[in-house]
Amino acid sequence: MFKSALSRLMSTDTSLASLVLRVPTGIIFMAHGSQKLFGAFGGYGLEGTGQWMASMGIEPGYLMALLSGSGEFFGGLAILIGLLTRPAAAVLVFTMLIAILTVHIGNGLFMSNNGFEYALALLTIAASLMITGGGKLSLDRVLQPGSNAVRED
Repeated sequence: MFKSALSRLMSTDTSLASLVLRVPTGIIFMAHGSQKLFGAFGGYGLEGTGQWMASMGIEPGYLMALLSGSGEFFGGLAILIGLLTRPAAAVLVFTMLIAILTVHIGNGLFMSNNGFEYALALLTIAASLMITGGGKLSLDRVLQPGSNAVRED
């Protein structure tokens, strides 16, 4: 039963299209998660991000920063390498939905006003990966039971 469930989670197609979505999206999510978790790339780290979240009423701020940062960083890493792509993408869809509803929705669509267009684009890409899986050049494909990923299809 466990093997069957894992097989369904890792199922994917033989297309390269997922790779085109996975690589830049994984990098973007990892960078944003790094800002929240580690203070990298001009971010505020867990403490600062937690304080910001708490100031917006997203409580407890530190825990929410840890959850969103971890979802973005580790979900982005999983997307990048194509390992457990579907569940990682589901986590990222949820993370972006929460970001849209709690931070961006009141600012309208456009990013220039801190609107939700960027988060919506990332949500859409993650939703696509949740549907299709990691694709041909993914660890999901290599590890998929019965996969012939090591040879050309």
